[in-house]
Amino acid sequence: MYLCIGKMNKSTLHHIIFWSVVTFILTIFYGAGLPDYGTAFLVIMMFQPLQWAYFYTVAYWAIPRFLYRKKYVQLALALTTCALTAGFLFRVIEITVADPYIMQQMLKKNPAFTWHKLNGTFLQQLLKPVYIINALEQSNLVIWVAISLKFIKMWFEKKQLSTQAELSALKSQIHPHFLFNTLNNLYALTLQQSPQSPTIVLGLSDILRYMLYECSTDQVLLKRDVEIMMRYVELEKLRYEDRLDLNFSIIGEMNGQKIPPLLMLPLIENAFKHGTSETVEDAWINMDLHLKNNRLKFKISNSKPASTSANSNKEVGRIGLNNVQKRLELLFPYAHQLQIFEEEEMFVVILDLDLKKNLIPHENKNLDRG
Repeated sequence: MYLCIGKMNKSTLHHIIFWSVVTFILTIFYGAGLPDYGTAFLVIMMFQPLQWAYFYTVAYWAIPRFLYRKKYVQLALALTTCALTAGFLFRVIEITVADPYIMQQMLKKNPAFTWHKLNGTFLQQLLKPVYIINALEQSNLVIWVAISLKFIKMWFEKKQLSTQAELSALKSQIHPHFLFNTLNNLYALTLQQSPQSPTIVLGLSDILRYMLYECSTDQVLLKRDVEIMMRYVELEKLRYEDRLDLNFSIIGEMNGQKIPPLLMLPLIENAFKHGTSETVEDAWINMDLHLKNNRLKFKISNSKPASTSANSNKEVGRIGLNNVQKRLELLFPYAHQLQIFEEEEMFVVILDLDLKKNLIPHENKNLDRG
C-alpha cells in the first residue's frame, strides 16, 4: 500500500511540474501582447480546467480503452470528438469570459481601444471561421505535446521493464549453470572419498546462500562479490590440488564500490571448466583485479589443452562469456570493454568498466544502509 501511494505521489508531482511549466511558458508568450503578465496569467488560468479535462480524458480514458485494445476506429472517433468539443468549449470561454476580460484591461490602458473580434452577437462570434481554427489550434497544441511526452515516458518504462526482464533471465542462467558444475566437482570428490568433501559442501553452501538471498538486488557490494569469487576459487583449488598453478591478485580499494552481482564469476568458471579441467598437466590460471577510482579492470588468463577437437565444447564454453557480454551491453552500453584473446597455448579475457555508469542502478536502499 505504501509503495502504491509513493508511486502515485511521484506521478502527481510530475503532472504538477508539467502544468506549472506550461502555464509559465504561455504566460510569458501571451504576456507580450497583453497589458501585463498578470492579465496573461489570469487568462491562461481560465482555459486550464478545459485543458486538464481534455488531456486526462484522452490519456486515461480514450487511449487505455481503445488504443491498448487495438480498437483504432473507435480511438479515431473518440479523439476527433474530444478535439472538436475542446475547440468549441475553448471558443465559448473566449467569447463569454476571456475576451471581455482582456477588453476590459486594454480599455484601462487605452480608453480608445477597439477590438473587432468582439463585434457581433454570441452566435456570430462563435461561427467566425478564423477564430474557430484558432481555437482548435490553441486547445490542441499543449494537449498533444503532453500526450507525446506521456508516450515517450511509456516507451521508456516499457524498455526498462524489458531490460530488467532480460537481465533477470541472464542472471538466472548463472545459477543452474554454476550449480551443475560445482555439484559435478563435489561428485568427483565423493567418488574418491576425499576428506575435502565437507569443505566443498560448506563452501558451496555459502555461495548458494549468496546467490539465493543477496543477488536479488540490482547491485551488490563489490567486496562481497569478490569474496564469493575467492570462495569459488578455493573450492576449485581443492579439486585440482597440486596440478594447478593459480594466482589471484587484487590492487585497489573496494570499500563502497558496487557492481551487478555475479558479473565476473562466469569468467572465472569458464577458465576452470574449459582450461584447467581439459589440461592434463601444467595447468595454470592468472587473475588480476585492479581498481582505480570508479574504474575496474579484471584480467583472467588460463592454459589451454595441447590439442582439442574441432568443436570441442565450442558452444558450451561460450555460455558464460555470452552471458557476461549481454549483461554488459544492457548495464554498461557505453562504459565497458570486454576483450577476448584466444591463442595457441592460452585464453585471455580482459574486462574494463566504469562502475559509476551503470544504466540500471535503482534504489537498493537495504544495501545502502548495510
